[in-house]
Amino acid sequence: MERIEGDFSTPVGRIAILASRFNDLVVSRLIDGARDALLRHGVEDADLCLIRVPGAFELPLTADKIAASGRYAAIVALGCVIRGDTAHFDFVAGGAANGLMQVALDHGLPVGFGVLTTDSMEQALDRAGGKSGNKGADAALAIIEQLNLLQQLEPEQ
Repeated sequence: MERIEGDFSTPVGRIAILASRFNDLVVSRLIDGARDALLRHGVEDADLCLIRVPGAFELPLTADKIAASGRYAAIVALGCVIRGDTAHFDFVAGGAANGLMQVALDHGLPVGFGVLTTDSMEQALDRAGGKSGNKGADAALAIIEQLNLLQQLEPEQ
């Protein structure tokens, strides 16, 4: 049986790190984790572009523009939505997740989902380089693996 899967070899192409400014105490750590993971896997700093948006809800529209530009091979989307006392959390978190997934499907472009959806700031910090690792780094590693997998699935010429 043939087996096809991605690996962590250096991906080809520019990578956009798309990050929200809201909850920057957390998101800045996610950015650092994503950038570090990409550099450790051979991506050149010159092939990275950091793009900031106001909040997680704005990630999908900007990701769509990035994908449509044809300038990037992948997007690492980073943000942090912390649950409050209203349904606002559900709309923002769900909108970001669904919108980013749609961008990936519409453009055939890997979009790493590094948007934290937590119940507290403590949980968010734990997932942004604390005791639960760095989900920004995890999202970056996912797009490296996905880029290399998709390359293997390209039609033979």
